[in-house]
Amino acid sequence: MSRHALGILLLIAVTLIWGSTFALVKDATHSISPAVLIAWRFTVALVPLLFFLHGDRTLWRDGILLGAMAMVSYATQTIGLQYTSANRGAFITGLNVVMVPLAVAALGGRRITPAVWAAVAVALGGIALLSFEGGPINVGDAWIFACAVAYVAYIVYLERVAGQHRTLPLAAVQVLTVAVLGWLWVAPQALSGSSIALPADLWGAVLYLGVIATAGTTLLQTLGQKYVSAPEAALIYALEPVAAAVFAYFWIHEVVGPRGLLGGLLVVIGMALSQLPERKRIVPLSE
Repeated sequence: MSRHALGILLLIAVTLIWGSTFALVKDATHSISPAVLIAWRFTVALVPLLFFLHGDRTLWRDGILLGAMAMVSYATQTIGLQYTSANRGAFITGLNVVMVPLAVAALGGRRITPAVWAAVAVALGGIALLSFEGGPINVGDAWIFACAVAYVAYIVYLERVAGQHRTLPLAAVQVLTVAVLGWLWVAPQALSGSSIALPADLWGAVLYLGVIATAGTTLLQTLGQKYVSAPEAALIYALEPVAAAVFAYFWIHEVVGPRGLLGGLLVVIGMALSQLPERKRIVPLSE
């Protein structure tokens, strides 16, 4: 098996695991605040990675920057899932798949062709249909969109630096960064006298979110993106909302109606269109 094929398989596994987290996170935020959930989740995730917290100054710099981007993404997504459905949250998060080629083109000084703009229009049309599935656009949807934007920055930067560092130390520094930022976020809540303890019935979910869906996926994603480009990775991540819809149905009994299904299909089509070969859709500005 080639390294490229291995990278694709690793990112598919990451995407399926991610899809399982939307319902779990939404369910958990009924009992604890987003800050407490993130702090505990990343503290648990850090435990198996403690022995890999080493590296030179450049690794720590890149790991901290990636961790800060990840923190923004996880925080906005967790807040948003308090107010919107797991299905809608997953599909809106999936917009990063459309935004990644736009960001790569812009940063590379390349002009975006009408084909890419068509992909964006299709995806936004799907989001519009999804947004009216179960109610109009709400504040949770806005938070989730912010999550998608933050994750675009993460994916693009990870592609640039993943090949320059060892996988485990880079993943460990990222997780440490989010854990520290998470506890700083929790601090005002603790100082006000509110409980920051984790309820006993949530430990199973948090162990899964921490060890499998955070430490595991951070490691697999960091390794996978050594061999897979950011646009390719973004296309693979298009599977996430589909997986999320399946898990949300079985875990918290969220059902997507016909309009929502059509909207979700349009989002996935837009994601796929945005990943057509670059030579057919993006041309240098000098041409």
